[in-house]
Amino acid sequence: MPRKAHSSDEAHRPATREDFHRILGELDDPRIIAVLELNPTVADLEEAAMSLAGDDDVLAKGGHRASPVAGQVAEILAADEEEIEPPAPRA
Repeated sequence: MPRKAHSSDEAHRPATREDFHRILGELDDPRIIAVLELNPTVADLEEAAMSLAGDDDVLAKGGHRASPVAGQVAEILAADEEEIEPPAPRA
């Protein structure tokens, strides 16, 4: 079960690698890199974790929809490892 941020400010700050591990657990580096490239907030990671756990109805009952970034995070995490593409090099 994902842990909730302690305050609104905490939930809306950019997520770090440590937040990723705390909220989503240990995952391989390609997934971590792909997710962190999206610049998610802590709230985005928490929403993605709820979505992956099948708890979308919890968000909906609260009148809240997952953010687009949370949806992208969930897609990356649900993808087979072969489907994960490394981020494009920055110019």
